[in-house]
Amino acid sequence: MTDRQILVVDDEEHLRELVQACLEDLGGWETLAAGSGEECLQILQTAQPNAILLDVSMPGMDGFALYDRLQSNPLTRAIPVILLTAKVLPSDRAKFAQMKIAGVISKPIQPTILTVEVAEILGWDE
Repeated sequence: MTDRQILVVDDEEHLRELVQACLEDLGGWETLAAGSGEECLQILQTAQPNAILLDVSMPGMDGFALYDRLQSNPLTRAIPVILLTAKVLPSDRAKFAQMKIAGVISKPIQPTILTVEVAEILGWDE
């Protein structure tokens, strides 16, 4: 077991729970969960996760807007962000390239390899 902690930000509750279960059961990592960008920012006032898994399309503050907020705060700027996205458009790829994101994981997620993908992106050796 490690003491690594990942904040999962997704407005879809069942997906959030699935991702948390995968990360906890298969990865042995702690998770925090937020259902919105606003909730994520609240959690980050008291928590310092090792990474953030961030859904791109959420109502209200979307993943891109939230990412900008994280980057503008010195306390959260250094936290690696992995985007979860269902559709990656060519214009998105260009946007991702300009952003300092750690990586992108496509939805639908594959539970059996999610922790492997996350570990590879973050450079975490099992």
